[in-house]
Amino acid sequence: MAASTAASGSAMGQGVVARNVTPQPRGKPSGLPFRAHFTDVAAAAGLTQPIVYGGLQRKDYIVETVGCGIAFFDFDNDGWLDIFMPCGSRMENAPADATNRLYKNNRDGTFTDVTEKAGLVRSGWASGVTIADYNNDGFEDIFITYYGQNVLYRNNGDGTFTDVTKEAGLLYAGPARWGSGCTFLDYDRDGHLDLFLATYVDLNLGKLPKPGENPYCNFKGVPVNCGPRGLGMGSHYLYRNLGNGTFVDVTEKSGIGRTAKTYAMTSVAADFDNDGWTDIYVASDSTPSLLFRNHHDGTFTEEGAERGVALSDEGTEQAGMGIAIGDYDLDGSLDIFKTHFSDDTSILYKNDGTGNFSDVTTKAGIAVETRYISWGAGFADFDNDGWPDIAVVTGSVYPEVEAKFPQYPLRTPRMIFRNLGGGRFEELIEEAGPGISAPHCSRGCAFGDFDNDGDVDMLISNLNEPPSLLRNDVSGGGNWIKVLLVGTVSNRSAIGSRIIAKYGGRMQAQAVMAQSSFYSVSDKRIHFGIGKNTSADLEIHWTNGYVEQIRGVQANGLVTIMEKRGVVKAEKWPAITK
Repeated sequence: MAASTAASGSAMGQGVVARNVTPQPRGKPSGLPFRAHFTDVAAAAGLTQPIVYGGLQRKDYIVETVGCGIAFFDFDNDGWLDIFMPCGSRMENAPADATNRLYKNNRDGTFTDVTEKAGLVRSGWASGVTIADYNNDGFEDIFITYYGQNVLYRNNGDGTFTDVTKEAGLLYAGPARWGSGCTFLDYDRDGHLDLFLATYVDLNLGKLPKPGENPYCNFKGVPVNCGPRGLGMGSHYLYRNLGNGTFVDVTEKSGIGRTAKTYAMTSVAADFDNDGWTDIYVASDSTPSLLFRNHHDGTFTEEGAERGVALSDEGTEQAGMGIAIGDYDLDGSLDIFKTHFSDDTSILYKNDGTGNFSDVTTKAGIAVETRYISWGAGFADFDNDGWPDIAVVTGSVYPEVEAKFPQYPLRTPRMIFRNLGGGRFEELIEEAGPGISAPHCSRGCAFGDFDNDGDVDMLISNLNEPPSLLRNDVSGGGNWIKVLLVGTVSNRSAIGSRIIAKYGGRMQAQAVMAQSSFYSVSDKRIHFGIGKNTSADLEIHWTNGYVEQIRGVQANGLVTIMEKRGVVKAEKWPAITK
């Protein structure tokens, strides 16, 4: 979690880093119409069960506040996105039906709850989720971090899942860990997906101070839950996939274990320095964020400070929570967007192409917004104009504060930073539709095309209420291309692969990832808006280092590309006119 305040930490006392940033003045609106429009269709789609997480009127423990991710994925390989919805609990009187849920896409805009049939009923404090085909059998598997024991579910390919945590070697003994960010990745390029795990706080509920008991349990004079500052920091772990269904702990051998502890949250794995090997970036709350650079020999070094992504431009710690990875300036390299607490900006790091980054937050127009605690985020071309936009979901962590300070409400709106080109963004809230402007206490957010209509929709986890499913209705006639990669030598899910689409003299990089946003998983069918262009050339950098060129991919369809075999399926989806 992150928690900060407009007051200085030393003056008021608090458990989270405070920057007290003054927002930048908003420029004159561009006046350009935004062709994407978001409507929450969750209730009509059958997503009516709440995500139980902590108390309603107060939260005495930090574990009640952080919440969980959410996932879009195709568990049954029918070409339509299903939904996995983790769930939390309560300290007292947790509802009997507080469980993770799996929803099957009915292909008509509605979903059916198949949790029990799938064998995924489970209670507890779920946190992050990562999804990929760890055993290369053609079906996507699920790994979930918890406060307590993490869980690996193997997809059996018949609509059911089996808990294989023990047989996979991922059970651990000792005090309960609080798992946070997690991601599948193939760090050694052997074709088998390994597993990176972070932990947030070294938490012992029985020894936690009570709200208001010390300076780390106070927000603007209101007693609140304690932490993360004042509590022990979490550690980071790496498990290597042996290719036989089991994992072995290589934390120390890989160098991951030599890194200083942080309050680690979302974890992403991608090739940031364009050397063909997957690196790891971790958003850390109130401590420096981490960039583990892959040395191609099974080892990593942490270079966040050296690479410019550990701290703010002023060299201060921030309350890192969510991460979006994309190519906002169309230079073919992956940039980083990271979310923080209120009274601070989210941050945009520009990649120079070699894995060195510069803070362009103010220059890009992101620094106009400091009002909300921001969590899940993603780069996506919501209006299909060829420029990736940014979406952010928000929500507070202190239900007790709103009564005394209405300017810190529990439920707050989402936001879109519309890409204007030239390195500039414009914040939109009401202009993007009621699904964006509606206030919720949100955490995780996933991006994907759940209704297969050629645009990018949003799935959002909301604490103690049902999720939001934001259907995107795009006008304006912008074209698009979707790409599904299938590895053969590389891991079958193609996690870690990078696609560069070239269209109209521009080029845009995107990565296939197994976690991003906040603890969440997005559609692995990579979506490129290409504006008025009718085709694009694709350059695919497969996880194992092989580079493949696919030329003249036609707009408004999905192409499935198999490693070293090229396009194996091309689906022309109906033109959408809305």
